[in-house]
Amino acid sequence: MQDDCGSWKGQGDWDEGWGEAYAGKRQPELFVINIDSGEVRGVEKTDKSLSVGQVVWAPLTADSQQYLVFVGWPSARKFGIKYCTNRRCALYAIEAPFVKLEAQQSGTNANTSSMVKLTDTISSAMFPRFSPDGKFLVFLSSKSAVDSGAHCATDSLHRIAWPVDGKPCPPAEIIDVVPVVMHAHEDSFPGLYCSNPGLYHSNILSQPWLSDGHIILLTSVWGSSQAILSIDIISGEVLRISPSNSSFSWEILALDGDNIIAVCSSPVNIPEIKYGCLVRQNTNETSWNWLDTASPIFRSSAKVNILSSSHQFSILKIPVSDTSENSTEGANEPYEAIFVSSKLKKRSGCDPLVAILHGGPHAVSLTSFCNTSAFLCSLGFNLLMVNYRGSLGFGEEALQSLPGKVGSQDVKDVLHAIDYVIDMGFADSSKISVTGISHGGFLTTHLIGQAPEKFAAAAALNPVCNFALMVGTTDIPDWCYFEALGSEGKLSFTEAPKAQHLEQFYNKSPISHVSKVKAPTLVLLGSKDLRVPIPDGLQYARALKEKGVEVKVVMFPDDIHPIDKPQSEYESFLNIGVWFKKYCC
Repeated sequence: MQDDCGSWKGQGDWDEGWGEAYAGKRQPELFVINIDSGEVRGVEKTDKSLSVGQVVWAPLTADSQQYLVFVGWPSARKFGIKYCTNRRCALYAIEAPFVKLEAQQSGTNANTSSMVKLTDTISSAMFPRFSPDGKFLVFLSSKSAVDSGAHCATDSLHRIAWPVDGKPCPPAEIIDVVPVVMHAHEDSFPGLYCSNPGLYHSNILSQPWLSDGHIILLTSVWGSSQAILSIDIISGEVLRISPSNSSFSWEILALDGDNIIAVCSSPVNIPEIKYGCLVRQNTNETSWNWLDTASPIFRSSAKVNILSSSHQFSILKIPVSDTSENSTEGANEPYEAIFVSSKLKKRSGCDPLVAILHGGPHAVSLTSFCNTSAFLCSLGFNLLMVNYRGSLGFGEEALQSLPGKVGSQDVKDVLHAIDYVIDMGFADSSKISVTGISHGGFLTTHLIGQAPEKFAAAAALNPVCNFALMVGTTDIPDWCYFEALGSEGKLSFTEAPKAQHLEQFYNKSPISHVSKVKAPTLVLLGSKDLRVPIPDGLQYARALKEKGVEVKVVMFPDDIHPIDKPQSEYESFLNIGVWFKKYCC
């Protein structure tokens, strides 16, 4: 008996993690490796209350001392951080652990300085990059998201003058290089959207500088597309250097001097590698030359080429149906939808239409190639990807118009977009289905409840169906408060929801409309989802079944929120394709 007790191992104290995709991960710490000797040393004196990352080397000081600059996220309460840039963070500097040769010889310890906070006057600082001459430290900020409460919002770019002796001495003056754009007029620069690589793979390159040393290149969302931008960190001038006459999406992959390797694609064009070079016509004028590159990696089969060549896409500008609901100009600007259709209209009428709705809600559907969307096209469906107001890429006023109005404004935008293509003769009103993940699943289940006669079928992946249930189980309960209640929700957030909040959550949720649903509904769930835990989707599916609606639940036992493991992604859209074929064709 004593031996059994001695071998028993308890689980120990609970250690809070960073939520979705970080389950079981330990607190990150900094280490430096001497590649000559192979010696590894931890960076001491870092604040243990911080989660650290995105570390870069600072320029050598005048006496050859080396500093590290990194991002630190306070970890007192670890809300889910993936896809969420509204978590406070700052830049810090500390001496590297390998001491100088002179210090070793004199027997002193060079690593005596404390950690220095570089960005004390701004709520968010990430992706630090030093200019080639070492005079400036440039960084992205998601302060608009942090300050407002939106999980992702319009970014800004800033710079700090780095001391000539290379030794950080705050407080540093933070200069705005590219501020948050509030109102994006038609076709004008809508602001920066590049701090969330979890959403669209577009953070800053490790070496993003042109040869002149003061122009930085990055990829950002511009409306419904991605574009490559050049930014002069001195003047703040922003230029779109990827072709502006194309609706394709572009992403920079690598940069060497004034030479770019990029990739471009569209919903009907598989990714292609492009080479770009800067052409200096005179001292004041430059242009970019873009050339195709031959690559056997991206050769497609004849069948794929035939399928892709038989489809076309366009970006539709959808006017706001009711401009009296918002007081800001940006919120009343037209929003966009990507329409993908067959070039050959069938004699019997339009192809069935699938409305595809992105999550977030502060994310975006892009005109880049997506294999799951292409798969639905290959089955004979037209697609409508709606970037309802609240999406990234259209200015901060449009984005901030949605919180507090989810389940109403976004629903109206999607319904109006669908009616828009029906009125143009692009869709048959009897053959419409809808699908989306996360907040896209929230919209999917709202739509089939609020407009039950409009949809022939629906498929919801890890959908938000009941805020009142989700708020107590999700890794981002603050999201429920902010999106459902708006700015008031950020101020009233608590881990113990009040009765009136729970009532408001229920009234904002698709579950409140479940009794009206008629469309056969497919629900796909990742069992290990921490963002929208599976009881949310299961409750909704059971409620549909109770009401006599045809419903099918597909469970992925090893998947988290995105359901993006190759086999799971294939199986999920195979199921969606079969479901829509059964009820919409």
